[in-house]
Amino acid sequence: MSEIPLSQPDITESEIHAVTNVLRSGRLSIGPRRDLFEQLVAERAGRRHGIAVSSGTAGLHLCLLALDIGPGDEVITTPFSFIASANCILMVGAKPVFVDIDPSSLNMDPRLIEAAITPKTKAILAVEVFGNPKHMDTIEQIARKHELPLVEDCCEGLGGKLNGRPIGSFGRCGVFAFYPNKQITTGEGGVIVTDDHRLAELCRSLRNQGRSESSMTGHNTTNTAGSWLNHERLGYNYRLSEIASALGAAQMERLDELLAKRRDVIGMYMRRLMDWDNLVLPNCEPGSEDDRSWFVFVVRLSTVFGHVERDRIITGLRRHEVGASNYFPCIHLQPFYSRELGFKKGDFPIAESISERTIALPFFPSLDQTQVELVCHTLKVMIQREQLLKQ
Repeated sequence: MSEIPLSQPDITESEIHAVTNVLRSGRLSIGPRRDLFEQLVAERAGRRHGIAVSSGTAGLHLCLLALDIGPGDEVITTPFSFIASANCILMVGAKPVFVDIDPSSLNMDPRLIEAAITPKTKAILAVEVFGNPKHMDTIEQIARKHELPLVEDCCEGLGGKLNGRPIGSFGRCGVFAFYPNKQITTGEGGVIVTDDHRLAELCRSLRNQGRSESSMTGHNTTNTAGSWLNHERLGYNYRLSEIASALGAAQMERLDELLAKRRDVIGMYMRRLMDWDNLVLPNCEPGSEDDRSWFVFVVRLSTVFGHVERDRIITGLRRHEVGASNYFPCIHLQPFYSRELGFKKGDFPIAESISERTIALPFFPSLDQTQVELVCHTLKVMIQREQLLKQ
């Protein structure tokens, strides 16, 4: 059997047909496919507005800009996430204030958030790590209590729900992302979702070089002053192309199918690994199995192991053509953050302990039973090897 990749997009003839139709249309940017894609994502999140952007990172950046967060401000967030969730805070000149995580959900521990709020706190940026929405409703209540906007980083959770509420419906705004390993893909891209009309209009302008909404239908306008070249504010080129939007819209039509396939793969892994010693499986709340939107499948070693053993296991898996990675290294220990912002090992012990023992295993909709068996068998051999080395 050939190498089993860590992730792989699920693309059918429907997506290929949608993209080739755009190429034949002659309209490659700012067109009807983008509008459709925005509508489909916003509807799935239970929001009025969707604003398509070039990446999830771009979406988070624009949300913070639209909320007027800047130098001297603080934003509370998690140290256990992909680095973009903290980078976007630095991109607007603000300071990320990390709080440690709940070892069960891997999301921010709500009990620690209020203690981190200061007069400089201007927002909470909460991440649904690996697509797990646990605590998002509690964090939303904390944000309301302290009159702080909540930015929901739902980049990893499209299609999931918490107590019947769709992921993306919490707080002032949310941001989805569509890198090829996500639930759906546009290649690169993201969508901001919100009910706030003013914030939506501002994000639309910011993504399009600071142009006003009236100039966003194309170059040809009846305004002799040339509104396409009229820029009301400092903006960015964060637009999503018609090609990417067509791919995204076609994938959105298949979202329930793709989520069901991912749950099937999760079931195969869980049944195979549930009785293993020295292995902690991802937590799923009772009754939420059909509401969870799985982004990746990340297991972690028990505390008898450390990062040295974990890294050797990952190397062994790769050597045997099984994709694996260390999701996620702690953000505050990344070289830039420790060097420039002074964070150090021991600042957030729960996140650090978990981060040193995580292993992301191959996970994508078309993964079959034979591949799962091979992954699990190889993982078991690698763990047994480490156990023997410790004797």
